[in-house]
Amino acid sequence: MKIKETLNLGKTDFPMRGNLPVSEAKREEVWRENKVYEQRLALNADKPSFILHDGPPFANGNIHMGHALNKISKDIIVRYKSMSGFRTPYVPGWDTHGLPIEQQLAKAGVKRKEIPMAEYREMCRKFAMGEIDKQRTDFKRLGVNADWDHPYITLQPEFEAEEVRVFGEMFNKGYIYKGKKPVYWSPSSESTLAEAEIEYKDVKTASIYVA
Repeated sequence: MKIKETLNLGKTDFPMRGNLPVSEAKREEVWRENKVYEQRLALNADKPSFILHDGPPFANGNIHMGHALNKISKDIIVRYKSMSGFRTPYVPGWDTHGLPIEQQLAKAGVKRKEIPMAEYREMCRKFAMGEIDKQRTDFKRLGVNADWDHPYITLQPEFEAEEVRVFGEMFNKGYIYKGKKPVYWSPSSESTLAEAEIEYKDVKTASIYVA
């Protein structure tokens, strides 16, 4: 007689292995087919709203651990508020302007000064939209519930128009003024840099200590 035959072990239909790469993808598909996000919104349609504004990632490469921490943390908050009785629409967004996208094109061999500006901007737009599709797929794979089919994207004309309207309101209220302030400048990128973008490297030099 084998030892296991002497034990009163529970029986279950659950598989011995989780096989998460397969089972999680199936679960994501079930959520999508059953419109879980939309059903949750409909359930709390008449309740007070809780809006979490999504500070957008740059559309300039694959997601990393920082992206995962950001999106999963927001998803936890939104789900908690939803289960607490709030209407919680969550609209993801992407930042598609600026140096990070231009740098990716430069790495791919695109020489900005050798092509017309309109053509260069179109190349940036196509690159950004492709990166959005890749990042969106990965964010869905993380299990984040959101209105993925209707994100806000900073290159959309309607988004840019709203920015201009808000800037106009700020100007009319006297919030916009011209002053002087030293800024970091990158000669190679021909762009200003934020302090967080400044990187210093150690330089080895000969030293002498004198009494």
